[in-house]
Amino acid sequence: MRSKIEEPMHVGGPPRAQGRVRDRFGGVLVASTGALCVEAVVGGIAALAWQGTRENPGLAYSGLGFFVLIMLVPVLTVLLMLLSAGVVMPLLAAAGWLGRRGRGRAQWWWTPTLAAAAEAPLAVLVAVLAGSVVTLVQVVVGWLVGTAALAGPALVSRRLLLSHRPRLSGRAILGRVTAYGALAVVAAVVAAIGLSAVLGYVPPRLSTQLVAGKWTDGKGGTLVLTPDGEGTATGLRTYDFDAIHRCTGTGTWVYGSGTDAWSQEVSVSVAGCDTQTWRVLGTTEHPKLYVFIGDPDSEDLYVLRRRA
Repeated sequence: MRSKIEEPMHVGGPPRAQGRVRDRFGGVLVASTGALCVEAVVGGIAALAWQGTRENPGLAYSGLGFFVLIMLVPVLTVLLMLLSAGVVMPLLAAAGWLGRRGRGRAQWWWTPTLAAAAEAPLAVLVAVLAGSVVTLVQVVVGWLVGTAALAGPALVSRRLLLSHRPRLSGRAILGRVTAYGALAVVAAVVAAIGLSAVLGYVPPRLSTQLVAGKWTDGKGGTLVLTPDGEGTATGLRTYDFDAIHRCTGTGTWVYGSGTDAWSQEVSVSVAGCDTQTWRVLGTTEHPKLYVFIGDPDSEDLYVLRRRA
């Protein structure tokens, strides 16, 4: 008797079609998540570059910060995968559907158009909740940035859904995303370095004559520095982590020019107050002295402004 081998039944369509759907779904997910990761890195570089153009005491790097950043990488990757599956892929599906209904085939410009429409309610919500804290220009810029951040991964992934393009394996997709992503990150780093060289913030250059005068914290504390090196503190705040004390006394001070604007120091030794080394911030017209306070990783500042 001849045995009969029954072919398995496949639910939901032919197995090859199902395999193609799975391959495309996986490819789009990989491409979209990779593009979002690149955007996150480039966005971080852009944020650091922008911070470097603002008044700041210098970019501080701590071991704790790097540890937290490393721990957040897998969490961020999972979140970006969810964003790809829950937002980018539905956006692609909607753009394709609208394109086919309009001209019989998907048009690329439907993708950024839908991204802009999806970001618009969020921009309106931010404008309403923030009120006068943000300007209309800031809201519009935020809306455009959000649109680009959403449309970018969608346009990168769209290529995988075009029938006339050759199919790519998951390894090929990952390789291309990694290569182009690395180029984008390098370009962002070069641009950030150029921006820092042209528009980067630099503290004002002071001197003993410019440091001498009355400095105030705006909260009742003052520090008077005379040209002959004497210093008088009145109600000046001192910090011991979370504990705040006020001190009053007289003593001496000395200005150190350092090797550049960032290394300037004003060392103040006043009886009854901790000896403190102040650094320079602000502008030539409105200089400031500051010290770090509290937890070393908090980057909180105690600032004195020169009173005219």
